[in-house]
Amino acid sequence: MRTLLPRFGFSLAVTALLTLHTPLAAQMEETTRRGADEGGGPYQRLIIRGATILDGTGAPPQGPVDIVIENDRISEIRSVGYPGVEINERRRPAAGDREIDWHGKWVLPGFVDMHVHTGGGGKAPQPEYTYKLWMGHGVTTARGVGFGPMMWSLQEKALAERNDIVAPRMFVYVRPGEGWDEGPIDSPEKAREWVRWAANVEVDGARIDGLKLSAFDPPIMEALIDEAHQHGLGTVAHLAQTGVARMTALDAAEVGLDMMTHYYGLFESMLSDYSIQDWPLDYNYNNEQHRFGQVGRLWYQSAERGSEEWKDLIDRFLELDFGLDPTMTIYEASRDVMRAREADFHDEFTLPSQWDFYQPSREAHGSYWFYWTSEDEYHWKKFYQKWMDFLNDYKNAGGVVTTGSDSGFIYKLYGFDYIRELELLREAGFHPVEVMRSATYNGALQLHKPKGLENELQFGILRAGMKADLVMVEENPLENLKVLYGNGAVKLNDETGEVERIGGISYTVKDGIVYDAKQLLEDVKRMVREAKQAVVSEEGS
Repeated sequence: MRTLLPRFGFSLAVTALLTLHTPLAAQMEETTRRGADEGGGPYQRLIIRGATILDGTGAPPQGPVDIVIENDRISEIRSVGYPGVEINERRRPAAGDREIDWHGKWVLPGFVDMHVHTGGGGKAPQPEYTYKLWMGHGVTTARGVGFGPMMWSLQEKALAERNDIVAPRMFVYVRPGEGWDEGPIDSPEKAREWVRWAANVEVDGARIDGLKLSAFDPPIMEALIDEAHQHGLGTVAHLAQTGVARMTALDAAEVGLDMMTHYYGLFESMLSDYSIQDWPLDYNYNNEQHRFGQVGRLWYQSAERGSEEWKDLIDRFLELDFGLDPTMTIYEASRDVMRAREADFHDEFTLPSQWDFYQPSREAHGSYWFYWTSEDEYHWKKFYQKWMDFLNDYKNAGGVVTTGSDSGFIYKLYGFDYIRELELLREAGFHPVEVMRSATYNGALQLHKPKGLENELQFGILRAGMKADLVMVEENPLENLKVLYGNGAVKLNDETGEVERIGGISYTVKDGIVYDAKQLLEDVKRMVREAKQAVVSEEGS
């Protein structure tokens, strides 16, 4: 059985390959090491006193409890009384070397983001900026698909594992063919060779999305998936629109794919009038407004909710234990571009380079606002209604739906739009407790399954023996998910008559290290101010 990268460094295989790829690694920005004032602990004994917890499994909130953390693990969660009743001091665990008074406040498992990139828009990764946005929003585990270049990603994963950097725990999924110098993946045999090579350098899985001009042929897809399973690697696919005519989401699930991300291939699995999407006859996939504008029209081309085709697809996905990682947030601008463009966090938290990348462009991926119309937004609103219906029906039938953001494109920002994904799951009909299960337990489950560890989770729920990954917030997030945003939620103070912002995560705990989440986001704001000042200076010169 495979394990994660060694805790205190690279394996010999990874070290050797990094040496071979030094020119590429040298091009990447070096991540700032964690400062002495960034994060306290891990402690020999940390006590969080009097919290209300949501454990991530779907169980209801419980409290007050005291949480005991010893080094990087939760050692005990002890009930210390009843709401509205004085705490029974005799029940309380013995003192620790640090204690946090959290009476009347909330603790959740650390969040899992199942679809991330460290740098969006084809730019070099911006690690410290991106990591602090994630950590400031409670993301303690992330699946990179990919984070950046493969060898750089493995290096970052090792640094994060040792907590040498302020960053989530990393699972590195890479595109087939990345990292090696044996040529393209153009046959099932080549596909199997690459998977064996990738397993040897300790990646966690394959993110299969084919090539821009052509998707992998079905026999190659099947070989990639089968070989990955033989080596304990996970598989997730962005099923390229150039390939769904031959491999829909159902076809991919049938050959063993673990999960799909986004929606590509879902509605194509139950088309009504054609075996392919009814594209306009002047459609060109390389025109990104065609690509994204027309996919929103799939809502009226596929089977209706509750039809036999709809129910049969859900049943078959369940039989195949197929996971869905929808990433609704990344496409949301398609149904309301003004909302995404004018989000109130952009001014303080979005780098100028990122903002420039979001603007309409014929070349930048996801910047497809050449002439975005009310008709485009109408179809995307209808698309979302149907997509959300499917996700909710699948969840209600027992299917696994996880939470991913894919930020860095389409006016979507790291961290902030992970929280937006939670709101979209609520809009889809998920109970707030189900939303939190998708953000925690479900993601952890899917990351552990390929290694055969689904019954031995290391994170994702609050239990004795689990990694001490926690989100600590003062307000009840079930009542208002907006209190999880880094800039909080707007609320009128009835005593003063002033409009205030409340909330924002107070502490993010990863591996028993307690980070001031608000300070992490202050660091981000400083980076943005400095970047804007540099732009002004450059323009002035």
